[in-house]
Amino acid sequence: MSQHQGETLPSERQVKQAMWRGALGRCPACGKGKLFTGYLTVNDHCANCGEELHHHRADDGPAYMTILLVSHLGAPLLLAIYMMYRPSAMSMLLGFSLGAVVLSLLLLPRIKGAFIGFQWARRMHGFGDAAPTRTGIRAS
Repeated sequence: MSQHQGETLPSERQVKQAMWRGALGRCPACGKGKLFTGYLTVNDHCANCGEELHHHRADDGPAYMTILLVSHLGAPLLLAIYMMYRPSAMSMLLGFSLGAVVLSLLLLPRIKGAFIGFQWARRMHGFGDAAPTRTGIRAS
């Protein structure tokens, strides 16, 4: 992107670092304040740095990503366990159902935090500095 004369561009934010902080349940801006007030409820702002967090639009993305990861981990493991040990259908059903639920509950807040960190780093949905301004250009 070229920079026009007098245009101020917002500083670059590190996507990887923001996603990692979000996945750890921390503010993507400072990495110290808590991202969530509960299991999946996002704080309106960071208690440490004051960054507004209510802009996030994670919606169903984290749930879809969780389902994708759990199923892609579970399906090959299901086949491998069955081929090696030939357990009963009931023990397979109980074991893998419990495993899928537990893994989903562990992954969901981490994935949601990473989504919010990505949105913050990319200045999506209202996150970020004010829009770039140009000086010396008259409004028509």
